Amino acid sequence: MKIPIYQVDAFTSEIFGGNPAAVCPLEEWPEDEVLQNIAMENNLSETAFMIHRGEFWDIRWFTPTYEIDLAGHPTLASAWVIFNLLTSRGGIQDEIVFRTRKAGDLRITRYGSRIVMDFPSRPGNPEPVTPEVIQAIGLKPEALFKSRDWMAIFPDEESVRFYKPDFKALSRIADSRNGIIITAPGSGGIDFVSRFFAPDLGINEDPVTGSAHCTLVPYWSDRLNKSELLAHQVSPRCGELYLEDRGERIIIAGEAALFLEGEINV
Repeated sequence: MKIPIYQVDAFTSEIFGGNPAAVCPLEEWPEDEVLQNIAMENNLSETAFMIHRGEFWDIRWFTPTYEIDLAGHPTLASAWVIFNLLTSRGGIQDEIVFRTRKAGDLRITRYGSRIVMDFPSRPGNPEPVTPEVIQAIGLKPEALFKSRDWMAIFPDEESVRFYKPDFKALSRIADSRNGIIITAPGSGGIDFVSRFFAPDLGINEDPVTGSAHCTLVPYWSDRLNKSELLAHQVSPRCGELYLEDRGERIIIAGEAALFLEGEINV
């Protein structure tokens, strides 16, 4: 079986930045084990698999070790592939609907060079900052929240930008399906910065994490009293995200660049 594969850097306008994702269009679903093995072989933070169903596309996302319920940068990468390389399939022009298994339908549009994603909002619930949390993170956060992922609030950008994680320690507070977001106010016109770690998902540090902003945006929108936000995820690759809080939905927008196009032999 031959499967097309595209590697796209998401949340950046140039290759070697943002977050690389693999995108594999399929005709039908193979066994889950095949999908997981492909993601493991790709060894990127996520591989997206998608099938065209006429008015929508089925989409699923796999890390090297698990299937996950929602992912931002491979969704952006998948939309970029459809808009720019697969538009002849179904005559799709400027809007896509991705149908997911657990996160509902995701409506994706494009505005100029940006791809605009409509995602569910996932506000975090306050959690106690326990000695175990402080020991695992290695620093005491100002506050701690929990949605799908943990979110630790820090006082300044430098604390996030120069944070040195102990991945083994972090895995003690993140079970196999959770990540850990650290975040702080930004500077120079950037509303906030963040980083994301998910060692038990096979991702020590994810360069740019769209789905984490489903929890980041409601917090910073409320704290800064503004609905439109500009964020940087300050991993070594860095990424830029244009965001809007619409209550129960979050708008996440960014650019992407194609790095690789090829074929998998399974």
